[in-house]
Amino acid sequence: MSFSQIVEFFFSLGLFINAGLFIPQIIQLYRTKNSQGLSLLTFAGFNLIQLFAVLHGFIHQDKILLLGFLLSLITCGTVTILLIWYRISPIKSKQL
Repeated sequence: MSFSQIVEFFFSLGLFINAGLFIPQIIQLYRTKNSQGLSLLTFAGFNLIQLFAVLHGFIHQDKILLLGFLLSLITCGTVTILLIWYRISPIKSKQL
């Protein structure tokens, strides 16, 4: 196994680990239904970066990059949607 192959393997592994790192936050948000203390700007920024990484992978036909960042976009996007939902939810319940 060459050095290049080793680097590529760990880079690919890192992309999938990156996507998985958002799952505990999804679980926490879902269980507590509370997004207090989380930065919407941070997660929106992550989503934007991941979107451009997916587009870059698509343009350059880099399937590992595309798939890894697409998974990250999905998991981070879920955090972002839940974050927004639980910020709006208390407002809706107060109006009822």
